[in-house]
Amino acid sequence: MVTFRYDFNQDVIELQASNWCGLEQVFVNGKRVSRKLNFGHNSEHNIQLNDGKPCRFQLLIDPTSEEMICRIYKSNSLITSIHQGKENLSKSRRTLQNLVIFTTLSGLLWLLLN
Repeated sequence: MVTFRYDFNQDVIELQASNWCGLEQVFVNGKRVSRKLNFGHNSEHNIQLNDGKPCRFQLLIDPTSEEMICRIYKSNSLITSIHQGKENLSKSRRTLQNLVIFTTLSGLLWLLLN
């Protein structure tokens, strides 16, 4: 899971994207305001902040650097561009792989003991 977090004046915005199942979620102050499945290299979420202004999130993967980029626009003006390097993606994948291996081996051991 890759997480992008940004603090606006009165709102805490968080975009979570799973690099395994394609689930993307946007939270404003802990409340989910957008959710979708995406299996492509880019996506977009449009929400409205508590002050009534529109906010747009662009999520994309740079093919040259393999970085995941989250661009945040408020009222069609770019506010920030947040990057997550491929080492974060690799760490997330390794963690999930280790969990799958552990679960599989535990299941096999349980079957052998019963």
